Amino acid sequence: MTRAELTEKILDIKREKAWSWKYIVGEIGGMSPTLIVGALLGQMKLVKPLAAKAAALFDLTAAEQAMLNEVPYRGMPMPPTDPLIYRFYEMVMVNGPAWKALIEEEFGDGIMSAIDFDFDFERMVHPKGDRVKISMSGKFLPYKYYGAEQGIAEYGFKEE
Repeated sequence: MTRAELTEKILDIKREKAWSWKYIVGEIGGMSPTLIVGALLGQMKLVKPLAAKAAALFDLTAAEQAMLNEVPYRGMPMPPTDPLIYRFYEMVMVNGPAWKALIEEEFGDGIMSAIDFDFDFERMVHPKGDRVKISMSGKFLPYKYYGAEQGIAEYGFKEE
């Protein structure tokens, strides 16, 4: 079985049992909903105890359980064709230069981690149509300039 086939199997069981992601996340627990759903969709891995819980929930084989604990091949073809996913790319393409300038002004030269990262969303009721409120938090990682003369290397932190 391939990882893609395991994902389809999990999605088939989810449909057959009419389970919501909220229910599944509640049954597995132990990590953020984004990481659990991401793992079940083949983009993340579950630690062994959570892979065991997922395997029990979905009645998976030992080999399928082990696959949930393997490091996956992450990503998707570019550009994305799903409209919702594409809108995230559109937000970055349009707002990315401003976000970059503002983050660099506050933190210095570096990046926001997508590994040491947290994501959450909530529904906001609005008279003109409900809105999606997104919150993201990533560790700031300053660029390091190896080979610079000692004492003059700037690592990207904002001067206080």
